[in-house]
Amino acid sequence: MTRFALTVEFDGRPFMGWQRQDHGPSVQQAIEDAAFAVTGERATVHAAGRTDAGVHGLGMRAHIDIEKPITAFRLMEALNARVRPNPVAILDCVEVPDDWHARFSCVARHYEYRISTRRAPLTWEKGLAWRVIPPLDATLMAEGAARLLGRHDFTTFRSAHCQADSPLRTLDRLEVVADGERISVFASARSFLHHQVRSMVGCIVLVGQGRWTPDDMTTALETRDRAALGLNAPSDGLFFLRADYPAA
Repeated sequence: MTRFALTVEFDGRPFMGWQRQDHGPSVQQAIEDAAFAVTGERATVHAAGRTDAGVHGLGMRAHIDIEKPITAFRLMEALNARVRPNPVAILDCVEVPDDWHARFSCVARHYEYRISTRRAPLTWEKGLAWRVIPPLDATLMAEGAARLLGRHDFTTFRSAHCQADSPLRTLDRLEVVADGERISVFASARSFLHHQVRSMVGCIVLVGQGRWTPDDMTTALETRDRAALGLNAPSDGLFFLRADYPAA
């Protein structure tokens, strides 16, 4: 048995999310079905995170255990051939120790949320960014985002369906970067709660629109009540960028 670490890119628009679902296609299912076609084995793919329906991945890390003798390069090439026509690509595949785990060995996860402020409707980028009619004050958005940095009880920014044992999380980065008609919000932490990034971005946009002040962001955080959430951003603009692991 060999454990392989995969780096996966995917367009989340056709999927119900990463995790295998009974009611629709998933990224996990697409890769597992491709692996079965290659090896004849029913192997489970474990990922660094479970993305929601419509969320995209630029560098999701995952692992799979394969009994059949095969090199990492041949497995990558075979998976890419078999996973088509799903919008999924294996960017890298390497052998890792048996105790390496895509989820439990991960020490940091990084996301980007993309906002488009153009007035014209989105065409090819539809589903890849959240179109918000301008104006948005990126400086105020950054000030509001800064109120959430550090270790807090993020109950307000947590889905009612979140299954995490604790709402406490340490947010290492929440940065707003404006470039023309694109505003990106970058978020980094060891782990996130269900809908945490989308919930934070929704409220950051309220600040940018002038509907909230940065102080309202602090109030919402300290309330520790999901009912205090101002807005949950859609899944369209959310991208899983990468996962970090301890150096070998």
